[in-house]
Amino acid sequence: MNEIMIDLQGGAKAPLYEKIYEYIKNEIVDGKISKGEKLPSTRLLAKNLSVSRSTVELAYDQLLAEGYIEAEPYRGYFVCDVEALYQLEQRNHMQEKLQAGQDWQPGWKTEIKHGAGSSKQKEIDFSPYTIDTQNFPYNVWRKLHKNVLLDDREEILLSGDGQGDHELRMAIADYLHQARGVNCVAEQIIIGAGNEYLELLLAQVLGEKKTVLMDDPTYLQAYRTFSNMGYLVKNIPAEQGSMPIEAVRRENADILYVMPSHQFPLGTVMPLKQRLELLKWASEKEGRYLIEDDHDSEYRYKGKPIPSLQSIDHEEKVIYLGTFSKSIAPSLRISYMVLPQHLLKKYQESCSFYSTTVSKIQQEVLREFIRGGYFGRHLNKMRGIYKNKHDFLVGELKKKNWVENIAGDNAGLHVLVQVNTTLTEEEICKKATECGIRLMGIREHYIHTPPEGRPVLLLGYGKPDEQEIQKGLEVLESIITGRNSNNCKKP
Repeated sequence: MNEIMIDLQGGAKAPLYEKIYEYIKNEIVDGKISKGEKLPSTRLLAKNLSVSRSTVELAYDQLLAEGYIEAEPYRGYFVCDVEALYQLEQRNHMQEKLQAGQDWQPGWKTEIKHGAGSSKQKEIDFSPYTIDTQNFPYNVWRKLHKNVLLDDREEILLSGDGQGDHELRMAIADYLHQARGVNCVAEQIIIGAGNEYLELLLAQVLGEKKTVLMDDPTYLQAYRTFSNMGYLVKNIPAEQGSMPIEAVRRENADILYVMPSHQFPLGTVMPLKQRLELLKWASEKEGRYLIEDDHDSEYRYKGKPIPSLQSIDHEEKVIYLGTFSKSIAPSLRISYMVLPQHLLKKYQESCSFYSTTVSKIQQEVLREFIRGGYFGRHLNKMRGIYKNKHDFLVGELKKKNWVENIAGDNAGLHVLVQVNTTLTEEEICKKATECGIRLMGIREHYIHTPPEGRPVLLLGYGKPDEQEIQKGLEVLESIITGRNSNNCKKP
């Protein structure tokens, strides 16, 4: 294929790269561009459309991230095989149900200490769990708190709906549909104090003696929670995009726990073909489900946010988990779970008597934060701040001759850095702690014994500013290269 003709003048007022991305994506989905077909080079397409090459590169990057195309070194971009699995027909019957509101009734491994809640703060914190607290909208939050308490309303002192404030759930449903493509209504959402609570609640909905399959390495808090439920937790080595369908079929699991938009801690994005294969696997047997943990999908610094797995689920097989811990603050302790309709009925039968675990006051403040447009503005601001930190950190790392590889970039709040040294990850982290640097390695996020290889460090940029990042890297360089490591001066 040498040419693609795209009308960039008409239609919605969207960025040019987005129009190119949407056009090519739709052509692939409709079968007008066949699998294996080569796309024009970025230079040629940019010339034909009279746009900059970077505009075309952005569009291709988004198509790559979502798995519509693949890049072959020195050959170009080729269309992936998605036609056999991807069914585009709209869920008209589901939409009718949603619109009508049918049938609705209202310590076994190294301890992970999340930086924002740790009592002993390091001077420079590279933990992947931390966020930027300096730019929290204190004045807005204070104002909304005051407004909520302004009227002497008795109901503000009561526990409220066990599923969470209905108006807050409506606000979350609207946000999820607009930002993540999630198809749901307020009645499907359950609000709870953290993902762990919601996962424990989910175990009572799904029942006992389930087998859960997870990546390795993975988010250990979820692994521990599932283990404590009494579930059999199996795991498979994480590969590019995670969860290869062949391995999934071998394990005969009931539930897959996945982070398709940004796997933690590897930072990979699951290709579209793989997502569709997992959805197909789940639809083949009753009682199979995918738990989609969408923990930090708000932060993507190149292209558009990746659509959620739930947004392409036609069979109600995805249980969607999200949190405001990364987007607002960990101390807020507000997470949410979107249940398929048939599981919602089970929840109402077995768990509707539970009281909400989130303060009614906090729920109302959050509702006004979202409804008033403050949340959207805060997210946009933080995306810019985190992108600047990300770009600065990656730029500094590229100058270091002890850095072998950087991965997991352009999304989330951390990057993975493989380093060239004779030290182990444990030795690096220990020396860093002695020097006032909080640091984690990839090995402590494995369920089982990690593979051998060069140390891989998780460098979070949520907490430190640019000056702290630079100072922290200087200390790390002295540790890794062995220069002045015995007389380390805290930054």
